[in-house]
Amino acid sequence: MEIKVSELAEICDVNKETIRYYERKSLIPKPRRNSSGYRIYGVATVKRITFIKKMQDLGFSLSEIHKLLGVVDKDSDRCQDMYQFVLEKQQDVERKIKELQHIQKVLNELKSCCPNEKDLYACPIIEKVIEGGRQEEGAG
Repeated sequence: MEIKVSELAEICDVNKETIRYYERKSLIPKPRRNSSGYRIYGVATVKRITFIKKMQDLGFSLSEIHKLLGVVDKDSDRCQDMYQFVLEKQQDVERKIKELQHIQKVLNELKSCCPNEKDLYACPIIEKVIEGGRQEEGAG
């Protein structure tokens, strides 16, 4: 199946510049060109771009995705230290979860101190945030 860049962009829900960028960054292979000079892609490129987009949705950067693609490409240089790479990514996710849990706790505390009144001049949420900021300043 021959797919032109505009068709590939539509199938993968990205723009043509994204595809060219992926080529420059070696995330997808350089396409062959037909007799008219059009870039021609195959189904494998569709799958690869779909993988890239899914990994981005999971919070992976393009450089991290490039490293992960080393496994697919059987690139021993990019596959080195894969265990450490995955471990560090897992630790990063766990850190972010803890940060989000902290934010959730603070928001719950702020919500619980709100009398749900419309008087903007005496907002306990604003007061609590200001007081919390002063306490943190004193701790540092």
